[in-house]
Amino acid sequence: MGRAFEYRKATKLKRWANMSKTFTRIGKEITMAVKESGDNPKSNLRLRMAIQNAKAANMPKDNIERAIKKATSKDQADYKEVVYEGYAPHGIAVLIETATDNHVRTVANIRSIFNKYGGTLGTSGSVDFMFERKCFIKIEKPEMDVEELELELIDYGAEEVFADEEGVMIYGAFADFGALNTAVEERGLTVATTGFERVPVDLKELSDEEKADVEQIIEKLEEDDDVQYVFTNMQ
Repeated sequence: MGRAFEYRKATKLKRWANMSKTFTRIGKEITMAVKESGDNPKSNLRLRMAIQNAKAANMPKDNIERAIKKATSKDQADYKEVVYEGYAPHGIAVLIETATDNHVRTVANIRSIFNKYGGTLGTSGSVDFMFERKCFIKIEKPEMDVEELELELIDYGAEEVFADEEGVMIYGAFADFGALNTAVEERGLTVATTGFERVPVDLKELSDEEKADVEQIIEKLEEDDDVQYVFTNMQ
């Protein structure tokens, strides 16, 4: 098991404990997917991903259908994906993925959080080079051996394939997601969730007291309505 797995296991995804926040985040993903490529999940891979993730988060079917219908309305705001970069206390690199209909509001809120909790909002590219962008696909445990599955998926871009308590995780490069997802679907494997992560090239170790400072700013960033994901290089 490699670096992506270890990082994922160590990361505290507190946002998932907040059902309202989770549904809002997925709703934005559905909206952006529909605006980008239409409301048919069969021909819209991004929408299919969002629906899979909504089901995994126990989002009611009515909520999913309502979000798709709302996204087709001319009155629905257009969300833009904007990534912000900066440093938390103790030199920890931070990447923040947002979905916003008001860039001015979003950057003002994020800058305010950084300033208030001892961080610094950086410029584009200031910490992005410290992370690798990965895709992941989580499937229900297949009948076939995991090592055999890995051998089959390597040609489609799989870098790590391993079983955990709930299923099998498949990691690959960001650019290989489409090929990997197609290979999984063609084999009749049941997809639970999919997504993308920014995995740090190197992790920085802190004391417990220093970690508390960083976790505080991460928590405040995640509470912002425009923030979708927060990634750091903290051990």
